[in-house]
Amino acid sequence: MTTAGGVVGPRLIERCPVGCEGGLVETAMVLPEGALRRCLLCGQLVSQITAVAFANSMKEFDQPRGTLPTEHTQRRHDARAAKLFGTVAALVGPDPGRALRLLDVGCSSGALLRSALHHGFDAEGVEPASQAAGFAQGSGLKVFQGYLQEARYPDSSFDAVTLMEVIEHLPDPRALLKEVWRILRPNGVLVVGTGNGVSWTVRLVGARWGYFQVAGHGGHISFYNPTSVGLLAGRCGFHVERSTTRRVSFAEPYETGRITYRVLKVAAEILALPARMFGQGHDMLVLLRKVAA
Repeated sequence: MTTAGGVVGPRLIERCPVGCEGGLVETAMVLPEGALRRCLLCGQLVSQITAVAFANSMKEFDQPRGTLPTEHTQRRHDARAAKLFGTVAALVGPDPGRALRLLDVGCSSGALLRSALHHGFDAEGVEPASQAAGFAQGSGLKVFQGYLQEARYPDSSFDAVTLMEVIEHLPDPRALLKEVWRILRPNGVLVVGTGNGVSWTVRLVGARWGYFQVAGHGGHISFYNPTSVGLLAGRCGFHVERSTTRRVSFAEPYETGRITYRVLKVAAEILALPARMFGQGHDMLVLLRKVAA
């Protein structure tokens, strides 16, 4: 097949990443790589991107500052991090005499690690992109440069693990989640942040949703929903402790004029509360609990 940029080759994903055996069918949402395909059993959406095009798209993350917040987004990042780590600490529960240990997988240049340390966690990270990992290490953070399985942490090393904007990059996430299960302590918590492929945003804008666009979000190839995350969790030794969604969008900033975009943004803010209430937001946060073997 041919993808954006004229790259020819086999599709990177041929089966449901969640592990379903029902097959994939094409949807009406057509991207430069071809139509998104949907699992008949769990609704997971997957890209038709080739391995070569996927690898090229991931190069955007190998730069020193990685995903550090900008001056404009720092306050929002701090507020979300404070809420996240308060929730994680409450779920894990206190352990007198020591700080809770947390591992951020795909930590980039360390923005979330800094927040975790600020909120009292003994935090470290794993990051495959060498320049981003080097930046984090150079700023004093404890970061392993490579993939999680290469780090070879001992069993039951961590109280909590975060996977923020990671699993949508993985052709087969099950190996990673099983490794996370191994390194978590009994009843440990795994936090997964990703997009929601059945949100009101997807129903409203379809293939135009920016999250689907590899050109704007390198490596986004697999799109979850509450059902598919729950199935993946169960198959990897976790149960869903809590699942929330937030935000709705009618358009990307580049698609409209300034005034039209502002009007659409106000409309999206009006829908934000019901979207959160009914689990229809496009930002999904799932907290999983390790189930004892």
